[in-house]
This record gives sequence, C-alpha cells and structure tokens, in this order.
Amino acid sequence: MIANSDGADVLSFDPGVAVKHLRAADPVLGRLISEIGPFRLQLDDTKGIFGMLAKAIVYQQLTGRAAATIFARLQGLFPGSEERPAAEQILVASDEMLRGAGLSRSKVLSLRDLAQRDAAGEIPDLAEIRRMPDEEVIERLTAVRGIGRWTVEMLLIFRLGRPDVLPADDYGVRKGFASAYDRELPSRKDLATYGLRWVPYRTVASWYLWRAAERATARKTMPLQNGEEEK
Repeated sequence: MIANSDGADVLSFDPGVAVKHLRAADPVLGRLISEIGPFRLQLDDTKGIFGMLAKAIVYQQLTGRAAATIFARLQGLFPGSEERPAAEQILVASDEMLRGAGLSRSKVLSLRDLAQRDAAGEIPDLAEIRRMPDEEVIERLTAVRGIGRWTVEMLLIFRLGRPDVLPADDYGVRKGFASAYDRELPSRKDLATYGLRWVPYRTVASWYLWRAAERATARKTMPLQNGEEEK
C-alpha cells in the first residue's frame, strides 16, 4: 500500500494486471470475474493501527449493526479527541466505564492489552507497518490478546491494501469457493493449496470469492417467481 499526495492510502498494485493474471491462471475464477465485474476493493480510512485493531476487537462475534452501535458508544466516551479511542484513553478508563458501552469483560481485557502494548511501543505505527512483510505484521499483531490471524489478514487487505492475502479460515471466502467451483466447503489447507495458483494476487481472488458467497446467499433468499417450484 502507498499513500497519494493527500496522504490517503491507495492500492500498491494495478487491479487490471491482477485480474489479467488471475484469468490466465484459473479459468473458473476468470468466469467468476466476468460475472461479478470490476474489482472494487474499498480501503478503510481509519488513521492509526491502534484504532483499526480496537475496532476489530469490538466487532468480533457481533453483527455489523450491533458492533457499530457499541463502537459508537465507546467513541462517545471520549468526546473532543480526533482519534477515538486512543491507547491512553483506554488505559485511564475504568472497567465500569468500558463495560457500560456494551463491551464484554473479554473485550475490555483485549483492549487494555492492546493499549498497554501500544504505550510500550510494541504496536508498529502506520509508517512502520507499511514497510513490513505480511507474515511479520501477522506475527507482531497476533501477540495481542484477542487478535488472531484472521483479524490481521483483514487489516492487511482492507487497511493496507496488500495484494497477496488469502484468509483461508474465512467462512465467506470458503463459501464463495464452494459456490464458484461447485464443490463442498473446502478446508483451510485445501483452499490454501488451491490458492497457490493465484499468487501474487490472492487478495483479488478473495474479494471475488466474497462476492460469489454474497451472490449465493442472495439466490437462496430470492422469492420464487410465478410458476417456479422450490428446488
């Protein structure tokens, strides 16, 4: 990922080149690309790595709407500051204050661990993390309580715009693969092995598999047309 003249992050690779490579490497994925249309990955504009990870912790195991409500309450605890929450704010807030925003005890502990590590300089800032290879980012950040590989992979894709990330544990990616390739839900190992043909653009392949999963879900929930029979 790189930043443009305004400081906004942009993709560090050419989506057109990536799509051309994937079409040549995998005809099935190529057909899916034709059906879905252009690659339109939207990068998250959260300013700091701490804020991104804090948001990820809050959002874990919750629906998007519920998580957004709780995260807004958490931010509301610290009015007037540009970046909310910041590590120092989490460190001085009481457990009762944080729990009152709707956070579970486990998430409070995770946020405090993240804040303590950030204050100790263990969490790389955005400038540093931009220079780090993917696996080093994963190794550094999964040391935080409550931060697993999947969470860091989401940061690599949606915040840093890295081109070659395959979140093989992600249910949506696995479901999209099963739908697009007319197979059973693959194991992590099987998906990772198959995905080697997508290198160095596994992020782009993952994005299309997420769209395939959404399409499959939409088809299941689509009301029957007149004269159709349920299959």
